[in-house]
Amino acid sequence: MSDWFFRQGGSNRRINWLGIDAWVDSTAATVWHRAKDYYNGLSSYFARFRLAGWRKLANEGISECLTMGAGGLVVLYILALPALNEIEDGKLVAGGKYSVKFLDIDGNEIGKRGINLNDAVPLKEIPEHMVKAAMATEDRRFYEHFGVDFLGTARALVENIKAGETVQGGSTFTQQLAKNLFLTSERSLQRKIKEVFYAFWLESRYTKREILKMYLDRAYMGGGAFGVESASQFYFGKSVREINMAEAAMLAGLFKAPTKYAPHVNLPLSRARTNEVLSNLVEAGFYTEGQVHQARLYPAQTIEQRQTNSPDWFLDWAFDEVQKLMEGKGQFTLTARLTVDLAMQKHAEETLTAAIRQKGRQHRFNSGAFVILEPDGMVRALAGGPDYGESQFNRATNARRQPGSSFKIYVYATAVERGNMTPESSVTDSSPSCGNWHPQNYGGSHGSGARMPMWMALAKSLNTTATALSLRFDRDNVIEMTRRVGIRGIRKTCSMALGDYGITPLEHTGGVAVFLNGGKRAKPYGVLEITNSKGEVVYSHERDEPEATQIVAPRVAHSMAQMMQRVVTDGTAKSAALDFTNVVGKTGTSTGPRDIWFVGGTGKYVTSIWFGNDDNRPMAGGTTGGGVAAQVYHQLMAPIHGTTRIPTIPGLRPHPMQEAERSQIAAEPQKRDQVAGTAANGPRRQQSIMPNETREALKKLAQMMRKAGGLPGDAPTEPGRTPSAPQQQGTPAQPVPERRADVGPASADSTNASRARQ
Repeated sequence: MSDWFFRQGGSNRRINWLGIDAWVDSTAATVWHRAKDYYNGLSSYFARFRLAGWRKLANEGISECLTMGAGGLVVLYILALPALNEIEDGKLVAGGKYSVKFLDIDGNEIGKRGINLNDAVPLKEIPEHMVKAAMATEDRRFYEHFGVDFLGTARALVENIKAGETVQGGSTFTQQLAKNLFLTSERSLQRKIKEVFYAFWLESRYTKREILKMYLDRAYMGGGAFGVESASQFYFGKSVREINMAEAAMLAGLFKAPTKYAPHVNLPLSRARTNEVLSNLVEAGFYTEGQVHQARLYPAQTIEQRQTNSPDWFLDWAFDEVQKLMEGKGQFTLTARLTVDLAMQKHAEETLTAAIRQKGRQHRFNSGAFVILEPDGMVRALAGGPDYGESQFNRATNARRQPGSSFKIYVYATAVERGNMTPESSVTDSSPSCGNWHPQNYGGSHGSGARMPMWMALAKSLNTTATALSLRFDRDNVIEMTRRVGIRGIRKTCSMALGDYGITPLEHTGGVAVFLNGGKRAKPYGVLEITNSKGEVVYSHERDEPEATQIVAPRVAHSMAQMMQRVVTDGTAKSAALDFTNVVGKTGTSTGPRDIWFVGGTGKYVTSIWFGNDDNRPMAGGTTGGGVAAQVYHQLMAPIHGTTRIPTIPGLRPHPMQEAERSQIAAEPQKRDQVAGTAANGPRRQQSIMPNETREALKKLAQMMRKAGGLPGDAPTEPGRTPSAPQQQGTPAQPVPERRADVGPASADSTNASRARQ
């Protein structure tokens, strides 16, 4: 073989493997030694910078701060992406195009919202002491920072730690304006991050004077007044151009908590706050103590306020609805007529505030919300919190809170629809498994294993049965049911039947209304009509909205109404019952408990009531929807109905009191006919009933009166004058015996008629 190899010239083509191996080894050794030399050289060079002692500690601290700062910037950027995207898409100023005047259902003006609100007075015409009072109290370094005052925030943090409570705020004018224009008052980290980036955006887009003007025009100042011009007119009856230093200090004191410090709410507290503002003017160096002394001696005098029932929660929601309805139509100066009932709104707000004040301390909650609408979805009253002046975040429309057991309404409706079940269908109190999770009933048990009617399981609010039904009839079908009735965002989880995902009170109320109106769609609405600046109707709910469709079969709606009625009569919501009409509903209590609910209603109004804490802190142990929310429902709705003439909920029998009244109403036409017949046939009936002796006596009396001077009506009378019988001295008036004679037969006739009926 070797001869063959050499004959083919293989020896001339051989690779020098030994040479290659030697070259690789030598190169690697050279690179390694050179790398060591470089490393040793660098080590020797940096050795001169080696730190020890406090210098090393300082260096380590700075390094860690830089590392954490870089990580923090990354987190801030991620959190700010929604704000940056909205700025890029132009969504930031979308709501700033509209100016809307609102009317109640009768056409009376009840408020305004929008970009042109209270901007009639130019900044140069607003008094200097008004501007300085606002700056001294809210943002002293306004002209020095770039939207966020880090020094002011640090100072406020120190003062709050010293006081043990919040006594100073760190938000600048720009941040507060960003919140007022583009954000809600929700207390969350994401909202605060958005606020900071929006403040930077405002500072880059507008001048300081423009930002200051917008802030003074849009800040809420109590009494339904937005901006210093509107507030000046409301409290002092004059333009902001004319106010003195004492009045300016009183207005500046309202920025922090307008409802708390409003003079028509608490005048002593308002004047104490005014003195604080005057002290701030001196501390900030804007004025001397001598210059503010006159304002201390002669405090501001407010005009007598008429009772204002500005439904601010409702107006905020309606303003959002108007913008959605008018999007893309090119109409921005509008007048909207709303569905709000002002008397109902006022009563409901007072009831909510009283409930939080009376029950909140014991049960450890400080917030709440309610919605009242008619079964077709027409919203009549709505409140998003206990104090609009303190926080304008609308919990009724924007807060997604866990509904707890009140969510079981949709689970049971799915079971009735998919399983052809009825309120009397048998179910079991047993704990099914979903992965490694097993539901527990209130109190901790996993079910007794007992069988019972479906209505009883709902009335007892059994978690085990609700979970079993959601698994049996598919949780996707439950989600489809919630979407159908107008609830969005429910997620498929093992515990979804227990209401583990948040929904808003407005959504919840509209969803339950479907089962109280016979199964028709009940999308909540608050705008009846919108006209433009020319008076042209550009939107009409009656004209432009489609007729409500049947989204749930009447059989399903009737069954749910019957079961929810048993919740009130035999279950967890007994305290919600009304004496004069049927009430149906469901209570709810989330884990913690962090949320308590009652949602339900009558044939006239559907209502949801929620209580909890804005920071999601748990309430006192043992607090339940049946123990608190259902009681408040009774207090809220008993005065609102005002009459027993209430439509009957489809699927239910009328309330006994309503049945009695309907019988009475049905009998009224017969009584009227009987009375009319008595009047028409009175003379003949009297002739047949009156005794002959009485009749003869009356004839003789009439003859005697004619001889004496004539009966009333015999003598001619002047037009328009009532005829009267002449009276002689010492002679009693003759018509008296005649009237007495009439009493006997009439009474006898009534008595006989009564006996005939008996």
